[in-house]
Amino acid sequence: MLLLPYLTNTMGVAAGVAALLVLLPKAWDVVLNPIVGRISDRTQTRWGARRPYLLFAGITVTVLFILIFAAPLGAEPGAGYFVAAMFLLTATAFAFFQVPYVAMPAEMTDSYSERTRLMTWRVALLATSILVAGAGAPYILDAMGGGIPGHRWMAVFVGAIMLAGTLIVFYSTAKAPVGQVTASEPSLRAQLRVAAANKPFRVLVVCFVAQSTGVACMLAGVRYFAVYVMDDLGATTWLFLIVVSPALFTTPIWRRVGERYGKLRGYVLASITLTAATFALTAAPLLPDFGVYAIIALIGFGYAGQQLFGLAMLPDCIAYDTRRTGKRQAGVFTGVWTAGETLGLALGPGIYAFVLELFEYVSTNTGVFLPQTSLAENGVLLGFTLVPAFIVGIALVLLRGYDLEEDQLATA
Repeated sequence: MLLLPYLTNTMGVAAGVAALLVLLPKAWDVVLNPIVGRISDRTQTRWGARRPYLLFAGITVTVLFILIFAAPLGAEPGAGYFVAAMFLLTATAFAFFQVPYVAMPAEMTDSYSERTRLMTWRVALLATSILVAGAGAPYILDAMGGGIPGHRWMAVFVGAIMLAGTLIVFYSTAKAPVGQVTASEPSLRAQLRVAAANKPFRVLVVCFVAQSTGVACMLAGVRYFAVYVMDDLGATTWLFLIVVSPALFTTPIWRRVGERYGKLRGYVLASITLTAATFALTAAPLLPDFGVYAIIALIGFGYAGQQLFGLAMLPDCIAYDTRRTGKRQAGVFTGVWTAGETLGLALGPGIYAFVLELFEYVSTNTGVFLPQTSLAENGVLLGFTLVPAFIVGIALVLLRGYDLEEDQLATA
């Protein structure tokens, strides 16, 4: 939400170049994450296989994230490359946190329904922290005068949340069940072949990549949309609050939908809601503010369900593989999963930035949003609405190939 505007409006980086600076460091994780997964699968410590990575990688991510926005070179022409370098290192450290973290639920329980309950808590708490960070960061940025000083204070604020989260997850999982190192495929290539042969997992990954890309495209455009469509930079906080907060209240509703109708049907319903609402937002220039916020809330409702069911179905795919093969490879599966999710989160801002470049958006190093042509303003709108709606809609077609249900896990 903040990195792309930081590059185009504070560092003075052209939108097309900013797209590459945002995309390439995260694309590196696509290669790295499966490797991290294999490493964590084979790790043996008194803290378990996953938890050491949570602690050390989490602390490292905190420091590197702050450095992204430290701007020691000011707004000089080469400053954007410093940002990209720090972003690359942050993405690398985050891979060592994220992959073990996502692998843990599959090793905590064998229950098909309990995994959904676990993910309900995860999505709700994730939404809470995203809400605090996502709404608080723009507020602090603007309150501290914007520009480089504002970004530095914002980074310290978010970094403190990262550090707290790291310590909480490390210490609170001290007594959680952990997986044991068992036989696995002899090489990473062989493990990746096994993951690719798992059809439900393969379909789920592709769907989640598409939806992560679309949602990330929208998040990258929040501040631009607030300024050039709603004519109010202060609307950034409200837009973010309204799109994230539904997860706090509606995730239990989605859980009950999953328990009654199945996770797959719940995922399809959430995806339809997310896609339709995003398409509807294209009419934003013609709507009053409350109409825009109502559609944003509906997007948040669909997004909460999409997150819950995607994360709840992932451990099912891993458990299905473990029961079928008798081998422990959760790390590789989650490595591929997080690689796909990371690719989507990188592609989203990159796509939005390329749309801005295509519609001739003018960058600046003043730290403010310059007046733009009507062509550029149209690019801001379409990149925030029509483009992500098309992307997230792809998952609706792909989900037809998912066929893993509870009875298959019971007989695997």
